Amino acid sequence: MVEITDAELQSAKARWAEERAGRPIPVGVRFDRETERIVVDFANGATFLVPARALEGLEHATSDELAEVELLGETGLHWETLDADYTIQGLMAGIFGSRAFLEAQRRGGQSRSPAKVAASRANGAKGGRPRKTVG
Repeated sequence: MVEITDAELQSAKARWAEERAGRPIPVGVRFDRETERIVVDFANGATFLVPARALEGLEHATSDELAEVELLGETGLHWETLDADYTIQGLMAGIFGSRAFLEAQRRGGQSRSPAKVAASRANGAKGGRPRKTVG
């Protein structure tokens, strides 16, 4: 068993208070049905928005399920029904899921499905993309 002294505990509490003072503190979270974004409000008046369906595990959720979002302490977001958790810091850094999920999202626009090839050929038969005019 590890023994922690009173001095060590006080030092840890001081470090926590210093770290907490250096970051915005979330005071509320909600799902905006109109824009389909998660909205995080902070004590300093700032607001952070993230597209809900861009997050791994939330892409097929219903609006009612997305509206069940709640703050997880001062650092995270939680959806009980969806069994999903995200750190606010991670979302603000653009981490919307696992590496495999993010890579699949990136590749999605680069795919060469038969439907995409056919659409490209049909557009090409119409003369392709219009030329830029020099103004």
